[in-house]
Amino acid sequence: MLIEEGALVVIHCSSPREKLWGVLLRLDAVGAVLRGLDLNSVEDWLRQQRRGDEPLVGPSTVFIPTHRLERISLDESSGALRSYGDRFAEDGGGDVRDVLLGRDR
Repeated sequence: MLIEEGALVVIHCSSPREKLWGVLLRLDAVGAVLRGLDLNSVEDWLRQQRRGDEPLVGPSTVFIPTHRLERISLDESSGALRSYGDRFAEDGGGDVRDVLLGRDR
């Protein structure tokens, strides 16, 4: 599979080190644009979505310049390990891209 616009991805960044998860909106020679969350917040966000709680954690749109990009991985299930996107769908949430992009309203 190719990593292209609209894919659910995990982006590893340097300076400062961080990991981000979400929908890849753009990837080119300048950098990447992602609509998502810091990887440390994804579990809280999934739990919040599952329960229908008042939003305390939410997605944002970020630009990551090329010099900060270390690695981009597809959010894919592997064996018993379920991807974040698949976990959201299994909990009855549908396609997580709709929620991240605000199309669920």
